[in-house]
Amino acid sequence: MCLSLAWLLESVHIRTRCFTDADSFLAAFDAERPACLVLDVRMPGTGGFRVQELLNSRDAVLPVVFVSAHGDIAMSVRALQRGAVDFLEKPYDPQRMLDVVQEALMCIRDRSPREREILRRVIAGEPSKLIARGLGISLKTVDAHRARIREKTSADTLGALIGDMMRCGLGQCEV
Repeated sequence: MCLSLAWLLESVHIRTRCFTDADSFLAAFDAERPACLVLDVRMPGTGGFRVQELLNSRDAVLPVVFVSAHGDIAMSVRALQRGAVDFLEKPYDPQRMLDVVQEALMCIRDRSPREREILRRVIAGEPSKLIARGLGISLKTVDAHRARIREKTSADTLGALIGDMMRCGLGQCEV
């Protein structure tokens, strides 16, 4: 299944890396590299939900797409509430998988570490002045980053921005 998915994604020029277990993935995971994780609920050893919890505890900004041959509504809701961007049943529709992964990658690509930090603070409800003071930067710089983030998400308002982030799996409360 992993090799089949890698072939599908590589057919549209999405570089892939396959891992046979959660520990190998977690050891190789680079939070600074834009990526999307396709994760099975049931895996040998550490399961998919536990991997998602570990990533959330690391404040990882990584879109997760769950797949499962044994999924149900409760599993899907659990995954999405904890920040997954989608939950697909096996066998999944190849075009749907491509669409989900490509959208997730568009949302995550080109996020600077500073933008991520400002985004975390915006989600936490901090005003720009407090963000500037906390990061030791000017108010104008914070506002410029916020404007760039809104541009990337095509959001007109803060509420729309947060809505877009939630849709992309980036607005988890734990962030």
